[in-house]
Amino acid sequence: MDEALIEKIKNGNDHAFRLLVEKYRNVVFYAVYGVLRNEKDAEDAAQEVFMKIYTSLPRYEKQGFKTWVTRIAVNHAIDIKRKKVRRKEDQQVEYEEFHAEPAASVELQVLKKEQQQELRKRIEELPENYQRVVRGFYIQEKSFQELAEEENVLPKSIEVKLYRARQWMKKHWKEDDFS
Repeated sequence: MDEALIEKIKNGNDHAFRLLVEKYRNVVFYAVYGVLRNEKDAEDAAQEVFMKIYTSLPRYEKQGFKTWVTRIAVNHAIDIKRKKVRRKEDQQVEYEEFHAEPAASVELQVLKKEQQQELRKRIEELPENYQRVVRGFYIQEKSFQELAEEENVLPKSIEVKLYRARQWMKKHWKEDDFS
């Protein structure tokens, strides 16, 4: 049944997509709610997931639709949660900078800029196959999904590459190098 709906959707049948949304609405909602733990956020995320599903359908390869949908939902929820954490951290830094004494604020900015330059220089020391994923994830703040699409691989491949890059850094860099 799903395969027939998917074919109709690929051929431009909007009603078939509505049927698919109805069928998988709860699956998607509970998948994102399980990560986000907030009903309003989960509702918004579920809508975004269905947009992703719609645009990704041409790449679906009949490997189990419910599993595929759930994976998209969970990955999207994780991306949202990660962005929220980063936003919260950024707001905390902005708050601290705003409430710091003017002289201290300038000093902090100079130190932060020096640390960023040192980090960029150190990233160049990484093996070439790790540099792009480290830059993309940590500096450009891209999700596993975005990086995977850029490199035309699965998000799990990006996750593994990032894990290996971290292991390489732990082995070759000392924490003192950055202080």
